[in-house]
Amino acid sequence: MQKRILGNGLEVSAIGYGCMGLDFAYGSKLSAAESSALLRAAVDLGVTFFDTAEVYGPFTNEGLVGEALRPVRDQVAIATKFGFDIVDGVQRAGLNSRPEHIRAVAEASLQRLGIERIDLFYQHRVDPDVAIEDVAGAVKDLIAEGKVKHFGLSEPGAETVRRAHAVQPVTAIQNEYSLWTRGVETNGIFAVCEELGIGLVPYSPLGRGFLTGAMHAGTAFGEGDFRSKLPRFTPEAMAKNQALVDLLQRIAEGKGATPAQVALAWILAQKPWIVPIPGTTKLHRLEENLGAAAVTLTPEDLAGIAAALAEIDIEGERYPAPLMQVVGR
Repeated sequence: MQKRILGNGLEVSAIGYGCMGLDFAYGSKLSAAESSALLRAAVDLGVTFFDTAEVYGPFTNEGLVGEALRPVRDQVAIATKFGFDIVDGVQRAGLNSRPEHIRAVAEASLQRLGIERIDLFYQHRVDPDVAIEDVAGAVKDLIAEGKVKHFGLSEPGAETVRRAHAVQPVTAIQNEYSLWTRGVETNGIFAVCEELGIGLVPYSPLGRGFLTGAMHAGTAFGEGDFRSKLPRFTPEAMAKNQALVDLLQRIAEGKGATPAQVALAWILAQKPWIVPIPGTTKLHRLEENLGAAAVTLTPEDLAGIAAALAEIDIEGERYPAPLMQVVGR
């Protein structure tokens, strides 16, 4: 597995692993043993970058990740996040990035993960009630104390990134980015990453599974699968967005690859400081995803994809309206 550098020196595998789906959001809940087997298989296959968050569960996902990776701690980088208001194990609707809360979350995450230092600590969503300078300052203190190594932001606006970076260098921005979610190319995030030397970590790089070609307009989602609430996963939207999957399938056939591998290879080809973090609960999908690192898209391939994308209108927002209001701030 090739390596890439995020920001000011965080070296990780070119493709990471998004751990959320192990037991959260998609209706699937792997056991600790199943999660450990999958995560350790990822390490054996060359993955060195794992992403979790306190809100996944809440709390349980960090426990799964920590237990699985503790024996190989010196081989991996672990990212987690703060910023949601969680009381007595229940996520409230609001956000909380008060400095004293950030410190409390860091201490609790260190305990659940069983590690002495968080490699990358993201603000999960920008809290409009707390100045980003205060957030960056709180993480800066944790870095000085050796409890955190790198600072990140998830779904911020470009100006917020600049303000945070002036207090504590931002190593990575985690935003949704894929062939059907390309806002970072035009909303200033690409530009600020390039200018300030910040890495981009795309979550949902496979469109929450849609870009793999495994879904269709008749796909039914199980209980607890949050995709059933997303505008892009209505039967009507999936039927219209099938054109994008058909495009990936045509390219994949010519490459001896799969649609998922082409989708990930496209992301890797955009910038050398991008590290996608696809997630899965299946070993064969993990192997497929990591195989994308060996898929080469030529300039002609990329130009052809760009031309085809220009003719495809993506149907549906990526989140319901209330959740769209907390991104890009």
